[in-house]
Amino acid sequence: MSSKSIGFILLTHTKPRQIYRLINKLNIMFNYPVIVCHHDFSKCDLSVEMPKNVFLVRPYIQTEWGGFSLVEATVRALEIMYKASDVPDWFVLLSGADYPIKAARQILDELNSNPYDAYIQYEQITYQTYKDDLIPSMLWLKNSYERYCTKSFIFNYSKKTYAKFNPEIHLEHPLLTKAFLPFSKKLTCFSGSQWFCANRKAAEYIIDFHTKKNAIISHYSKIKKFSDESYFQTILANASHLKLKNDRQRYIDWSDGGPHPKILLMEDLPHLLASSAHFARKFDIDIDSKILDELDMIISV
Repeated sequence: MSSKSIGFILLTHTKPRQIYRLINKLNIMFNYPVIVCHHDFSKCDLSVEMPKNVFLVRPYIQTEWGGFSLVEATVRALEIMYKASDVPDWFVLLSGADYPIKAARQILDELNSNPYDAYIQYEQITYQTYKDDLIPSMLWLKNSYERYCTKSFIFNYSKKTYAKFNPEIHLEHPLLTKAFLPFSKKLTCFSGSQWFCANRKAAEYIIDFHTKKNAIISHYSKIKKFSDESYFQTILANASHLKLKNDRQRYIDWSDGGPHPKILLMEDLPHLLASSAHFARKFDIDIDSKILDELDMIISV
């Protein structure tokens, strides 16, 4: 196995039994790597004592689905990981519903044999794509522009007589939003999947960028939903000194068409094994634990 090391950032909030199983699997595969877990204890408790290689983020942040709190939780976990004495060369951001689908040797060899600093899904979000008629599978680009690159103002009248006439102004064109958003020709907006992996160089850049409390942070912290799907993409894709691979290394099935990916079952196993991804989501041991049992037998250390 490659001599370079790997660590894991876990964002968890439910199903302790599944969290323990994931941690145990990572420990067996990667010989007790550094694992930093941000667990939202307001959602459920973690009563079992963790192995010594697992560090819990304290105090924890009360997280909200799609909220900037997930960004803050991720960065706080990265700070703990990369301020330790023995820092990993790579980190992988996982949820408690993720699981490895490739052997440890293959994951490490692929990360270390390529010239990239991060594996992350990122697409540039532009006014042109917002106005274009896109195929249904790419409508998320339109939604991303609406979320991150428009600006709305609501004028509230204090008198009850006029309250029902409270108008809303919605600005869309870059010339109109320029004064209110942090984006420019030199710093453009990107969006993609929340889940990614990166090396120490990229991790330290994220931490340094976040500590400066700049306009980007101010902008994304005010976005109500899905700031976690654009914040890290925008930071990394605008960093000219970093080399990115547009690949999240994650198998995710969105065929159900809902706001959450499909729960992976035994019937999905052939697709997982045929995928080039390192990890998959989302699993649920209360619905189908056999697929995890099967992966354990298939994937060697």
